[in-house]
Amino acid sequence: MGGKKKLSTKKMERRQKESSEQTTKKKDKAVGLREKNPSGIIAPDPKDKGILSELRKMSILTPYIVASRFNVRISVAKDFLDQLEEHGEVQMVCGNHNLKIYKPAD
Repeated sequence: MGGKKKLSTKKMERRQKESSEQTTKKKDKAVGLREKNPSGIIAPDPKDKGILSELRKMSILTPYIVASRFNVRISVAKDFLDQLEEHGEVQMVCGNHNLKIYKPAD
């Protein structure tokens, strides 16, 4: 019967001290975080020679790789790779509706 017992004053003081130390540690860690750059919404130009030469250097192309390289969203990278496939710059190696893997055209 009964319930949770009342803590002694010494234990309550110790808990308050520990919780205040944890909050100061969290504040210190929050200061050290880096800011996140928003990724772009506009896809790079599929006819740009610099972009095409950079893509030809890569052995495989996935939407994640393209998105991280050109700092765009993954959905934009998927559309960009579809455009490149229509132009004949890349070939789809394998894939399904979730992920498509491309290689640069020879």
